[in-house]
Amino acid sequence: MAWSFAIGSVRGTVIRIHVTFFLLLAWIGAMHAMRGGLAEAVAGIVFVALVFGCVVLHELGHAAAARRYGIATPDITLLPIGGVARLESIPEEPWREVFIALAGPAVNVGICLLIALLLGGVPGPEEGLEVEDPTAGFLPRLFWVNAFLVLFNLLPAFPMDGGRVLRALLALRMGHADATEAAARVGQGIAFLLGLAGLFGAPLLIFIALFVYLGAAGEAAEAGFRAATRGLTAEDAMETRFEALPPTADVGAAAEALLRTPQQDFPVVDGAGRLMGLLTRDAIIHALRAAGPATRVADAMAPVPRVAPGAPLNEAVKGLSGAPAVAVEDGAGRLVGLLTAANVADLVALRA
Repeated sequence: MAWSFAIGSVRGTVIRIHVTFFLLLAWIGAMHAMRGGLAEAVAGIVFVALVFGCVVLHELGHAAAARRYGIATPDITLLPIGGVARLESIPEEPWREVFIALAGPAVNVGICLLIALLLGGVPGPEEGLEVEDPTAGFLPRLFWVNAFLVLFNLLPAFPMDGGRVLRALLALRMGHADATEAAARVGQGIAFLLGLAGLFGAPLLIFIALFVYLGAAGEAAEAGFRAATRGLTAEDAMETRFEALPPTADVGAAAEALLRTPQQDFPVVDGAGRLMGLLTRDAIIHALRAAGPATRVADAMAPVPRVAPGAPLNEAVKGLSGAPAVAVEDGAGRLVGLLTAANVADLVALRA
């Protein structure tokens, strides 16, 4: 995820923090400092940091459950509104998804039980209303925060765990894509109700509602894409009509090709048709400004992801998250096509 950086890893899962998380810490510190000075500000920041420690454990619960089914979790990102575990794939077997989804809240339930054991019982509910008061009991506040995380995450709305459980239950009676669409509509309805409640004195609910609404829409779009590309390969979607440049060409010639053709990016290939790199529109403009039109394209090109023609399309398109195109190469390493977001979108639209 953009604007985030790694702080460590657990069993191959990288833990990342989004920069906006520090805005939350700064805001918490400032609010507490105005009420009780530096000591209260430090106490507030420490408490929030521990809460997000519980969030990390929640997401690691998902990762551990997914690992049981051979699904890796590349990273977990901490945001001001919580954590996001990025699974390598989503199981389409309903009961597996239920198990993975419930593993996160189960971790928070375990934390609640541990705190109750340390306290000798369940803290009173009135202590849950003092979560923002740093002078209140530390462990009771942490108990009720984890209890809230369990209830909040079980809301039947994407991207919360309850939304995934709902989708899995619906998938027992309908297709995975239809179940996702139905669960997404439920999630967006809940987001609307949260936003409406936020208009009456709880502005944070509006922010949460926006997150839930966009998360539901994103999940539905991703499921629709998976359904539309199931069984397709990179060869089915690749573009085969394109202009390539030799490594000896200069940027001036590339600029002429940019004006002459509808292409924005140009593969650079050697005499045997093997790909050497990709020259993007931005690289052409930068090279013209920095060194002039005589610059060789080989000095301005960038690496490009490569896949075989038979690679599953839903796997091949992952390379587009960090590059403008994915090169499709035959068994001899020769460039036979380019995979771009535009032609993949066209294919999905035509199949729909």
